[in-house]
Amino acid sequence: MRLFHHGNTESRKHGRLAASLVCSGLVLFLLAGCGKPAGNAGGKMIVAASIAPLADFCKQVGGDWVKVEMLVPPGSNPHVYQIEPDQMAMLSKASVLVLNGVNLEFWADNVINAADNPKLIVVRTADGLRILDHSEGEGAAGNPHVWVDPVNAIHQVENIRDAFVKADPPHAAHYRANASRYIGKLRKLDADIRAEVADFKSKSFVAFHPTWVYFAHQYGLVEAANIEQSPGKEPSPQDIARAVDTAKRLKAKAIFTEPQMSPKAAEVVADEVGAKVLILDAFGKPPGYDYIETMRENLRVMAEALK
Repeated sequence: MRLFHHGNTESRKHGRLAASLVCSGLVLFLLAGCGKPAGNAGGKMIVAASIAPLADFCKQVGGDWVKVEMLVPPGSNPHVYQIEPDQMAMLSKASVLVLNGVNLEFWADNVINAADNPKLIVVRTADGLRILDHSEGEGAAGNPHVWVDPVNAIHQVENIRDAFVKADPPHAAHYRANASRYIGKLRKLDADIRAEVADFKSKSFVAFHPTWVYFAHQYGLVEAANIEQSPGKEPSPQDIARAVDTAKRLKAKAIFTEPQMSPKAAEVVADEVGAKVLILDAFGKPPGYDYIETMRENLRVMAEALK
């Protein structure tokens, strides 16, 4: 069968041109799909991050090329949070899942399996860090609050950068440049904290939860006692009595608690020793959360109690 049996030479030229345009369009369509990350929203790579500090790191590294979805909402305790069905749907399309690790996201393995997304790159940002053990803060898996130390945060940003480069190679230079710029700001934060802490008269403090152990280790402080011994478990009378004894011995002027935790136990301890309850926020308050500004505010609160 001849397609142009009634046409002349000019018709055949038009036919060849049309076929060429169709083929060219198909090639361009196929090429346009090459190199794109698995999850894509309006040209942006979809990235899921477990908590606000990690979400901010992702935004700083990804810039205009990523759409960051935070899993644990403001005010929720990541130790006990349960993933919602709509978040599962998002994870099935995401390119990267950014976790802290060290069992902060106890739900991670089950959620990753249920998402059924073979192209999902999972990065546990605490991998490669020295993890403090039970005697220095938290349960058998170690203390997960690594990000409150800006030096550790630099390591986490580097792990996020590497995951983005792997998921989206065409924008690798963009991710590397953004990460380098942000790491410079984190180094400045680290230097400022060292200068401020050097003037603290008291180096020991009492906290509701062992959140600030990494910060204390990095800057020569001591988190001397915690009221809550296990995440999500109400402190016992023995836990409170132990914290009271330590706070009295230290002549603590403040008991540090967190907005995600009930303040009642901290208030009991503070009343017993004549101290104030002050709030340190490790997880932040999105929207508009900024890790560096949040850490500077935490430093200001610490200085109020320890200078």
